[in-house]
Amino acid sequence: MATFGKTNFDTTVYAASRPTYPQALYDFIFDFHKRSPDAKFERAVDLGCGTGQATVELKPFTYVTGVDPSENMIRSAREILENERDSDRRGPVIDFVQGSAEKLDFLPNDSTDLIIAAQAGHWFDWSTMWPELARVMRKGATAAFWIYSEFRLPQYPTLTPLIVAYDQGTDPSTSLGPYWQQPGRTVLVNHLVGIPEGNDVVPGAFESLDRVYFTGAYYPELPSARPIVLRKAMSWEDLLGYFRTWSALLTFKERHPSDAAHPDGPLEVRFWKALREGAPRAGGLPDTVEVEWPVAMVLARKAI
Repeated sequence: MATFGKTNFDTTVYAASRPTYPQALYDFIFDFHKRSPDAKFERAVDLGCGTGQATVELKPFTYVTGVDPSENMIRSAREILENERDSDRRGPVIDFVQGSAEKLDFLPNDSTDLIIAAQAGHWFDWSTMWPELARVMRKGATAAFWIYSEFRLPQYPTLTPLIVAYDQGTDPSTSLGPYWQQPGRTVLVNHLVGIPEGNDVVPGAFESLDRVYFTGAYYPELPSARPIVLRKAMSWEDLLGYFRTWSALLTFKERHPSDAAHPDGPLEVRFWKALREGAPRAGGLPDTVEVEWPVAMVLARKAI
């Protein structure tokens, strides 16, 4: 994603402000992988790893590699890993490689047991991604790609239209809709349904995709929706910090530098204030707010 690769992008704020994935999500993937009679737990790879949040959670595997096209992200991932490393720490051998998800030249054929992508798969070119996965994955290996979509405030459901208008609106002066990079954002908003079957690209290489939706009641049109698993209690200030990591906002600021001098604050602050003002309250606005993110996941298993 081009915005996150810029040298002035603050990866420290990004890592601190984004939601972290619960252990239940990783366990769901590991359990899927274990159901293959050919499952091994030797090598795992995290594509579009960013600062390595998901990379370090692939603990059942012996060797884990995070891959990201951004030099800045890879540098931060290595620094975070080094700062958190315990000399007596048990777990996988972890390294990071700068590179493209669709071109994994450092991996031999039939060498990898698990490949994941957290909040990155919507950017991939699947016409080249599936052939590369078919090359590097062993028989019985698992690929798991997931995203979280537009946040929700379950305490304040009446604020959802305001969130949608800010995130998906078409007015370039009051919403971020025109500033999301495409087609990736549309793939994300549509819960990864745009990712094609692997066998449509590499016939016979994969079993049929499993599409899983941890979306609760937010999207009733999605089949067999499971309960929400990604949630976080945040202070209102932390919520504002999260808003400031959105790639579309960074693009908006580049194109409209004068917005910083708006008398009511910059765009993200105006949105944040509107949420606070619109939140129904009894006895004052609470210090923290519950935030939920619907998650969509695609699971693939190598067939041959």
